[in-house]
Amino acid sequence: MLIFKKVADLQEYLHGKFKPSKALGFVPTMGALHAGHLQLVAKAKLNNDFVICSIFVNPTQFNDPADYKHYPISIEDDIAQLIEAGCDVLFLPSTEEMYPDGLLVNNDFDFGYLETLLEGAYRPGHFKGVGQVVNRLLSIVKPQNLYMGQKDYQQCMVVKKLLEITHGTEDITLVICPTIREADGLAMSSRNRRLTEPQRVLAAVIYQCLISIQTKSHFPGFATVQKECHDLLLQKGFKPEYICLADARDLTLLQEYNAGIPMIALIAAKLGEVRLIDNLLLQA
Repeated sequence: MLIFKKVADLQEYLHGKFKPSKALGFVPTMGALHAGHLQLVAKAKLNNDFVICSIFVNPTQFNDPADYKHYPISIEDDIAQLIEAGCDVLFLPSTEEMYPDGLLVNNDFDFGYLETLLEGAYRPGHFKGVGQVVNRLLSIVKPQNLYMGQKDYQQCMVVKKLLEITHGTEDITLVICPTIREADGLAMSSRNRRLTEPQRVLAAVIYQCLISIQTKSHFPGFATVQKECHDLLLQKGFKPEYICLADARDLTLLQEYNAGIPMIALIAAKLGEVRLIDNLLLQA
């Protein structure tokens, strides 16, 4: 696996190496890699001739400076995992390389209601930063296929909108891969490393709540199971932020179950200082 830290060096390599007839798959990450990330690399390898992964902890998508400061970093281990996974190239830029003109968000994309509800409501400015960094990475790498995980479902919807805005006539396909979970159902996440052992045991309650929402989806009254999940999370020491039901196609929030459309349940809650999010598709 080759590692590039400079945009110019990566682009020079790709210009000389990459043939237009070949497909390039891209997996953007913020590092602290786990099996979920490696699934994205494996999927990209399966369907592309060449795979690039990036590791960059993007400061413009953190509305909480403490969250940015404490985000786990494990570059050496990440590199070893990517080599084992058969990744072709790792792009490992500095903040200065990604933002040579400073951190000011200079691409103010309009994501509409997607950036005002759920994660957007609790993390103001977050999706502006996501849009900025993904747009920058795509302009550097120029992939045919982009791979992201379902755990960050709203982010996937935002990136889908970004592609419509910036690459509407270009052939960039967003591939959303299923969430990879621990044995107890906890969605794999880099932030899980910050959980204490007792917190780690409790964290699986979020998935239990999602399963409860799914199990009761053929009954009327989403508000009832929503309250049950809220009360359970409080009882277990969480600070729930949202427990919602939405149309999986566009994240329009739903007040009741609707068997006629694909639905997704989404939860965000803090456990101590660690903020956890998860979701579950109720109908394919």
